[in-house]
Amino acid sequence: MPSHTPLSLSAPNGLALDAVACYRVLQARDARFDGHFFTGVRSTGIYCRPVCKVRIPLAKNCRFFALPAQAEAAGFRPCLRCRPELAPAAPGLSPWSMQDAGALLVKQAFELLDTAGDASAQWTVSRWARRMGISERHLRRLMEERLHVAPLQYLQTRRLLQAKQWLTDTQLPIREVAQRSGFGSVRRFNAVFAKHYRLTPGAMRTSHTRRDTTAAISSPAPAAGFTVMLPYRPPLDARHLMGFLHQRALPGVEVVDLAELHYARSLRVGPSAHRCEGWMLARFVPDKALVQLQISASLSPALLEVQGMCRRLLDLDADPLAYEPLLASAFPGTEGMRLPGAVDGFELAVRAILGQQVTVAAARTLCARLVAQFGLATTEHGPMPVPGMSHFFPDAARIAGVPASALGALGIVRQRQTAILGLARAMAQCDLRLEPGAPLERTLERLQSIEGIGPWTAQYIAMRALRWPDAFPPGDVALHKALGLAHAPRAKALAQAASQVWRPWRSYATIRAWQSVAATARAQI
Repeated sequence: MPSHTPLSLSAPNGLALDAVACYRVLQARDARFDGHFFTGVRSTGIYCRPVCKVRIPLAKNCRFFALPAQAEAAGFRPCLRCRPELAPAAPGLSPWSMQDAGALLVKQAFELLDTAGDASAQWTVSRWARRMGISERHLRRLMEERLHVAPLQYLQTRRLLQAKQWLTDTQLPIREVAQRSGFGSVRRFNAVFAKHYRLTPGAMRTSHTRRDTTAAISSPAPAAGFTVMLPYRPPLDARHLMGFLHQRALPGVEVVDLAELHYARSLRVGPSAHRCEGWMLARFVPDKALVQLQISASLSPALLEVQGMCRRLLDLDADPLAYEPLLASAFPGTEGMRLPGAVDGFELAVRAILGQQVTVAAARTLCARLVAQFGLATTEHGPMPVPGMSHFFPDAARIAGVPASALGALGIVRQRQTAILGLARAMAQCDLRLEPGAPLERTLERLQSIEGIGPWTAQYIAMRALRWPDAFPPGDVALHKALGLAHAPRAKALAQAASQVWRPWRSYATIRAWQSVAATARAQI
């Protein structure tokens, strides 16, 4: 199928899947649709991803499901070869759902689980509903109407598939897998796993042959920690994404190798009372459309959370089919560009503030001084997998207690001192959340109430930390250049008007506009 031709999988009722379209994708093994649907095969009782390399089943034997939970509720077991637990997350908002309150609530429900990390494994349906601010009955009705699956079934499938991945990709003891997946005991874990997958956890680990997705990928020494595989939907321009991160890589915290296409960083995860410290190293394997993520053993209590951080940083769950047709004609030559995210909202916001009205290099210098002065050293965690990760980025509580004069001594001007301290205090007091799933309008309003944070910075934070696909900074100078409005009167209003055609993917359009300006500048040198 040509990349510029989108294929709708939705049937006219908006809930079912179009079996004819899904079967065409299955025949093509089109990786762009990975995670869009799963195929249950009646003759085997197994469900697969559309990229599975087994023999294509007969159309009459296929049932198509939008979610693994739907397939498992119908009695199908996950394929051991293509491993449905590795599929990229279900696609996000589509243009028709932007004003659909039910769709927005479902999206919020999934994002809440994702950003809760390992803690979400212990959630009950009632706690999930409380965190969303709705009744358990409403959550149940919403999911059954929209997805034809009960919340409890969704949670259980999520736990089972996560456990399956850890059994396959790591050497975590089965007792720890059971605990972190949300099962109360090993006995219950064994019983539920055997009932649904017809294998005990031990047999699953012993019998798996690491076919397809992990074949021919080197594994680290056991002492180095854990390695998990994170697939994505092509196209993904890994060199542009790594180039963006390389240009902004923070000395002492991040190391980006453009030749090897890997990103490494020090990392602190979790609240102060239960904080884990260590490192992660992500390496692109383009020919297999996946990222190999290596995580230090010290971060094993936060394994699921670190996986989510990496997926958000590298935008691995993006759905190119949704926005590529819209943006390709406006920005030729930018196919596969992703929206770089962030592993920590506070860190990203501080870096955005320090980047106000200065070059990227100048912002890096200021941020490196902040880390060297107030960040914690990584020495107690032993040697890092790559040189250069000497510190952890200081958290909000640490910066909130820093006097303004100490920031001034680093060369940070007064306006940015005020903004950083205001931000740190708001986050330390839990008055502000900068993560996917945070309420957009309320978060933008709260950010701009902090002295020194204006619309540009707030939109940039929404773009990268909140992962909002439709953020747009209409006053951005580089955007004006890309749109041919550099010297136009009312450029901001004109840019806002011109951007409407890209909704709801203006964040992706902004990244491409910045790239087009940079490419033009290089060509003129």
